Amino acid sequence: MSGGGCARLDSVTSAQPPRSGPRPEDPEVVRFRPRRTRVVAWVAAGVVLVGAVILAWALEGRIGGGPSVFGPADRMALIGLGVVAAAALLTLARPAVEADAEGVRVRNIVGSYQLPWAAVRAVRFEHGASWATLELTDDELLGVMAVQAVDKEHAVAAVRALRALHAAHRRRTSA
Repeated sequence: MSGGGCARLDSVTSAQPPRSGPRPEDPEVVRFRPRRTRVVAWVAAGVVLVGAVILAWALEGRIGGGPSVFGPADRMALIGLGVVAAAALLTLARPAVEADAEGVRVRNIVGSYQLPWAAVRAVRFEHGASWATLELTDDELLGVMAVQAVDKEHAVAAVRALRALHAAHRRRTSA
């Protein structure tokens, strides 16, 4: 724990146990979703949708004294745009990660991935990074947007659980 109550995650590979505290048991399935980002996404989507409805209700009649008229079709279109914008904001609430003894499933804003633990070299969370990453055996990095630094202790718990599952897989396969 660093100063100011912020959790600090060092870039330690999944083969190493957490630095302090008891070693986590090998859980059957772990699931994590970002907390703060989901709340912000839902609140922002609600504000955008309510704003679009209020604006559609407030705009009526002639626009600027000219021949243009803001009618019922325009109101519905504005509300429709509000719905589309709110739905786009809710994609920020989509990320999730689920892992078990066999592998890990990552769902990011765009794209989903299912990987066996054998394809994962390490579970990383570099200092200053926005979210965790999986270092793959083919030298690729896969962002895990469900584990975000803004979630502090929740992110620490997620990384430790993923590292424990990865380490358990390595112990099983090396034995």
